[in-house]
Amino acid sequence: MTVPPPGAAARAAALRDQLERASHEYYVLDRPTISDREYDARFRELQALESEFPALRTPDSPTMRVGAEPQSQFRKHTHLVPMISLGNAFTEGELAAWEERLGRLVADDARRAGYACELKIDGAAVALTYRDGVLATGATRGNGTVGEDVTANLRTIHDIPLRLRGNGFPPLFEVRGEVYMPFSLFEKMNEERVQAGEPVFANPRNSAAGALRQLDPGVTAKRPLRFFAYSVALPDDLPPDVPTQWALLDLLETWGFPVAPRRERCATIDDVHAWARHVEHQVRAELDFAIDGGVVKVDSLPLQKELGVIGSREPRWAIARKFAPDIAETRLVRIGVNVGRTGSINPYAELEAVELGGTTVRMATLHNFDLIRDKDLRVGDVVQVKRAGDVIPQVIGPIPEKRDAAHPPAAYVPPAACPVCGTPVRRDEEEVAIYCPNVGCPGRRLEALVHFASRAAMDIRGLSYARIEQLVDAGLVRDAADLYGLRDRRDALLALERFAEKSVDGLLDAIDASKAQPLSRLLFALGIRHVGAGAAELLARHFGTFDRLREAATREGGPDEVVAVRGIGETIADAVAAYCADPAAQALLARLRDAGVNDTEPQAAAGGSALAGLTFVITGTLPTLSRMQAKELIEAHGGRVTDSVSKKTSALLAGADAGSKLEKARTLGVDIIDEAELMRRVHLTGENR
Repeated sequence: MTVPPPGAAARAAALRDQLERASHEYYVLDRPTISDREYDARFRELQALESEFPALRTPDSPTMRVGAEPQSQFRKHTHLVPMISLGNAFTEGELAAWEERLGRLVADDARRAGYACELKIDGAAVALTYRDGVLATGATRGNGTVGEDVTANLRTIHDIPLRLRGNGFPPLFEVRGEVYMPFSLFEKMNEERVQAGEPVFANPRNSAAGALRQLDPGVTAKRPLRFFAYSVALPDDLPPDVPTQWALLDLLETWGFPVAPRRERCATIDDVHAWARHVEHQVRAELDFAIDGGVVKVDSLPLQKELGVIGSREPRWAIARKFAPDIAETRLVRIGVNVGRTGSINPYAELEAVELGGTTVRMATLHNFDLIRDKDLRVGDVVQVKRAGDVIPQVIGPIPEKRDAAHPPAAYVPPAACPVCGTPVRRDEEEVAIYCPNVGCPGRRLEALVHFASRAAMDIRGLSYARIEQLVDAGLVRDAADLYGLRDRRDALLALERFAEKSVDGLLDAIDASKAQPLSRLLFALGIRHVGAGAAELLARHFGTFDRLREAATREGGPDEVVAVRGIGETIADAVAAYCADPAAQALLARLRDAGVNDTEPQAAAGGSALAGLTFVITGTLPTLSRMQAKELIEAHGGRVTDSVSKKTSALLAGADAGSKLEKARTLGVDIIDEAELMRRVHLTGENR
């Protein structure tokens, strides 16, 4: 074996430390301090050192995350302490009964100790064994006593520290947690599989569990797995040297483990009920991962030890507060299609009514026709539907074994013509969606008007979907410019059903007020393909006027100046160029100008960014912006958005029904702002800040 030269061992150790710190900052803290290029360069340097001098490779080396040699089978692993299951409470009454049982065992000690409430992640439970702070073994739950050794696969998950940070950890102990797959990364993975001609996966939970049992760790390394820690186990079931579950979670974070967000300390069972209601009906839909409830634990660890377990089955001191199912089975009655504002023809599912996440669901999104084909969805199928993490339910896939084998439903065939105007559909290369190319299609016009008037666009209050349908059906409005001529047709408006004088005058005033909206709102409202609210902000602040943008977009030689705007790529630039060159679009813009609609960005920045270097957290329901729109706006002005409040958070953007993040921000002294203040800040120039 080649002996490493002097300094090689020290360099390898330094690289390992730098890479592990960078990985922790990127995956756990969401605060990267080095670029991807720097990380890759250091990683390749360490790989080269270890390849040339194998003696330098250690079990905690970041190079171990890329996958080891494939295994022929998994070895068995016996947990230090059995991984027991939780009892369930499906109602507030059952949860209250659990607390009453505690009271009979330990008087009022449990009530005085309070409760630690955590999200119940719907993933795959694992146990990580650490010896002297280094990951030695990782195993599945198995039967609770013996699991499968999947160490090589778990090492590929960047959330899991290969060497613990800090100090004070026991010489031998297990960390318990859940491996999961975020919804966003799951969808991205499926999109990539569709493009590669591979079958899509059914749901994130099964995909995460299946990835852990891959015999080839290289396959696992390509799956977007994440990890949350929630407890520790020591030999002989000794309690950890901290007083409470809450302190234990804090300690896990200092050692380098990610802990699930939205946890809360509750003093009473009524507080627990309130937390559970908030999580089930509000927080759950905002999360990027699946949960099936919350876990309620007596906060005091000594009291947990005193309460013990019920016949080695489940702990007395903890219980799962289960929520309404977020995945249900029902029948696919019909696949319908609608026409979007840009002409995209979008499929949707009509379902037999089913209870899901506490609501009755009859409709669900199907994304696009390729996914219908790849999932082999057929009208009449029994399908799985999920709601977690999505305001609009989604069809996961069919259950083929529940088809009538003798008379299986026919495969679905996408429409060849627009369902509204009958124009043959078009599909551009490198795109999944099919389009109606007819710019005069009534379906496109209606959706375009609804988008134009929406809060995030021109914000015309009182102009609902139903009212726009009335205006279109009455022949009063065909496009956005027609809205600004309605004041001259007041009598015609008053003749419509449910259009009284007060509501008509209020609507006309709102239309007039929208003329003053900045260029960024107008660009978004026009419905240019690929131009969302964030891109519209970037373009408006860079060019300042629509004329300057049009000149740059249609310049001979290509829209190079548009592409050069930070955050704007070729796809967006080409879409803007095509729109600006369209005679129909030019005519619409001319009519909007004649009506007095503003097409400038009054506070266009001469340079720099109002939120550069600032970190924001968003909580609650904002008056006009969705969370995604607020995030795009912040990022468009140079800021960053993270999920957790910390001392490094610059400001908390808080809306109605803000939860525990608001209290934490107050405790830490973090600046708390509302939507109006955010809008004021992003429209300040560098001179006025």
